Amino acid sequence: MNSVGEACTDMKREYDQCFNRWFAEKFLKGEGSGDPCTDLFKRYQQCVQKAIKEKEIPIEGLEFMGHSKEKSESSS
Repeated sequence: MNSVGEACTDMKREYDQCFNRWFAEKFLKGEGSGDPCTDLFKRYQQCVQKAIKEKEIPIEGLEFMGHSKEKSESSS
């Protein structure tokens, strides 16, 4: 699947490959002492966020791709 931003698609594939390799070869075997793909994810996340802004996709009120910067004090 391609990314929301055409320029981000290669980063997405690189991250997906890294994560899938780590998940299968380390995490599932109990060797998951951290995710070596964090830097790839952060670069991909920044690319997607830029693409969303450029395409003017409304995202108000949505939490996606990581923790939100603002946490609600109560969820009633």
